[in-house]
This record gives sequence, C-alpha cells and structure tokens, in this order.
Amino acid sequence: MIVVVIIAGLLFAAGAVGAVWRIIRGPSALDRIIASDVLVATAMCAIGAEMAINRHTDTLPVLLGLALFGIVGSVSVARFLASRDDT
Repeated sequence: MIVVVIIAGLLFAAGAVGAVWRIIRGPSALDRIIASDVLVATAMCAIGAEMAINRHTDTLPVLLGLALFGIVGSVSVARFLASRDDT
C-alpha cells in the first residue's frame, strides 16, 4: 500500500507543479485562471486522498472551503470576462 501512496503523491505533486508552471508562464490571463482552477482541484484531490488513506474527516472543512473557493472564483472570472467582451 505504501507504494500506491508514494505514486499518488508524486502524481499530485507533478500536477501541482505543472499548474504552477502554467500560472507563471501562461501567455494569457485565461490560461492562468484555468491553471489556478487546476491547482485548487489538485489540492482537493490530494486532501481527499489523504483523508481516505488515514481514515479521518478532520480536514473536511478545508476541502469544502477549497471547493467553494474554486466555484466562486470560476464563476466570478467568467462573469468578468463576459462583461469585458461586451464592451
């Protein structure tokens, strides 16, 4: 089981590094916004996997807060970009 945990951790880390790289190097603002959503989703998956591996629900409020942050952030950016395109 420890091998699966290590592989999952490496994959989560690779996804987070890729998202941070796109945030830094993204050619447009939309690329950076999508990468930040990917980073939040990767963090949520990592927290969920940690909860499943250690069999606890102590970090569930953090997971719910990240989910709320991801949804509100995406919707607000989409509304901002839609209103900017109209003018």
